[in-house]
Amino acid sequence: MNEQDTENRFEFLKGDKVLWMVILVISIFSIFPVYSASSNLEYIVNNGTTTGHVIKHMFFVVLGLSIMRVVGMVKYEYIGKLSSILLGLMIILLIVTMFTGQTIDGASASRWLKIPGTPISFQPSSFAFLMLIIYLCRYLTKKITRERLPIENIMYIFGPILLVFVLVAKDNGSTALMILMVSVIVLIIGQLHWKYIAGFISASFIAIVLFLIIALNTNLIGGNRVHTWMSRIETFTSSKAKSADVDDESVKAKNYQVMQAKAAIVHGGITGMGPGKSALKQMLPQSASDFIFAVIVEEYGVIGAAFLISMYLIMMIRIVMIASKMPAFFGSLLVLSLGVMIFIQLSVNIAVAVNLIPVTGQPLPLISYGGTSMLVTYLQLGIILNISSRIQIYDEEGLGKKQSIAEINDIA
Repeated sequence: MNEQDTENRFEFLKGDKVLWMVILVISIFSIFPVYSASSNLEYIVNNGTTTGHVIKHMFFVVLGLSIMRVVGMVKYEYIGKLSSILLGLMIILLIVTMFTGQTIDGASASRWLKIPGTPISFQPSSFAFLMLIIYLCRYLTKKITRERLPIENIMYIFGPILLVFVLVAKDNGSTALMILMVSVIVLIIGQLHWKYIAGFISASFIAIVLFLIIALNTNLIGGNRVHTWMSRIETFTSSKAKSADVDDESVKAKNYQVMQAKAAIVHGGITGMGPGKSALKQMLPQSASDFIFAVIVEEYGVIGAAFLISMYLIMMIRIVMIASKMPAFFGSLLVLSLGVMIFIQLSVNIAVAVNLIPVTGQPLPLISYGGTSMLVTYLQLGIILNISSRIQIYDEEGLGKKQSIAEINDIA
């Protein structure tokens, strides 16, 4: 009876309970650094109030958790079947964004699309990225029965990847590269023949080089941010090459964000300065989003950062466990692919904060202030939890670890 009561008590949290708890812990924890770091937006950027920003963040947390629960009520197979339609819609929105996109908080790239008649703006690139990965997982599953013709790979695999990449790359280079990287990983996990993957990587490399040459030397690609990317890479390499005592004001000016982030991390020490007591958050650009990890280390120290990273580690372990237990190939591939998306975004954000890679605009999953990225992450985790809740159902239906072709096609 006690066991039955416990099961009913957690019935609302459908799916992997450990993953649910980790998500809830990170979501609740995110409120404190966002509240602290958003003071930068009020006093330095003169944008809103700290209370207003934290209320907005809490709203997105609650909305994201609600989305996770709603997604858990829909069969993930239906999401896969709708992915091609949703991907097409996102591609249309990306094209619209190229011509009517807006900037937010002084950003130099027009990445946001405003919903007509409302003050709400969102980034179509984040949703397009997610829909592309779901589409690839389903297509690789549906076509696992036979060797694909080269024209099929070009039209239905490489074409959509490159189209989304090109539409995103103009204004958001880091996200575009992540799209390319995750897509290749999905193709590898999805068992696409290595010769096609090698050919795609080679063709993509040549296309990127040509794009850079044209963008840097001509005006054919208007409004691109290639010069900004090159400047960030140059600043990163210069900061690595020059010693700390070299008085190069130009390098220091360009490397201001990273210098402030490193100072905040060092200032935090082992135990940190305490919640809300960051001394450098007012001097750290994008302290509530791109560089929030530095604020966390300064306020909560290495101990707090280790706790947060351990939560993310548990999340990744649970995702791998769910994928390994899922008998359906589509479900297993989709879980791993979504896990890769979250892991790469997480790694990039932390790597930027500790100056391991050049500055990019990638938020910290479930932590950084901002609506679109948070909701996409909750949607990803909602799909993963949805799939985890189906493991027991498949076991009860008698599906073994290996499926017949008919079963695979039916599930996808």
